[in-house]
Amino acid sequence: MLKANKAATAALIALMASPLAAAVDKVAKIDASVDVSAINNAEAATFWANLETDLENAIAARVTDRLAVEEVKPDESGRIDGAQINVDIREVELASAFERELNLGDAVLVGQVTIVDDTDNTNADGYELTVSLENANVIVPEGTLVLLSTDTTGAYQRLVEAFADGIVSRLK
Repeated sequence: MLKANKAATAALIALMASPLAAAVDKVAKIDASVDVSAINNAEAATFWANLETDLENAIAARVTDRLAVEEVKPDESGRIDGAQINVDIREVELASAFERELNLGDAVLVGQVTIVDDTDNTNADGYELTVSLENANVIVPEGTLVLLSTDTTGAYQRLVEAFADGIVSRLK
């Protein structure tokens, strides 16, 4: 009997420890927000200026088969049919990474992701997502010279892609 209780407890812990995924069939809205004005470093604010649009486009590109085909409008009770993906990027991490002269070790995006579905509460989810180039699978072949610089166009694009991948991977 004791072994059965331990097995049941272990199974429950494993189930609770696994990340939940929203079962999203239809994406009605994607909204990323970054308060660039909150970034005190002017260079950093300029560098991240298009992050909202770039992130929304990267997510949309990954869920094209689930995007609502027409503009979704709220019904008479204000509910929207389909999942709404809301992302709020933390400005503090954007500024501090840039101030340290953004490089492969410092490049990071941190944001709160909220999935809301007014018509199906089982699609709701909320979590903080952190992506760095370290966990974005940037592979440098052996023998390649790596120069870290503030010319980070590739790093920026890879961060945006990895962040979008992280969100979409949880939309099952």
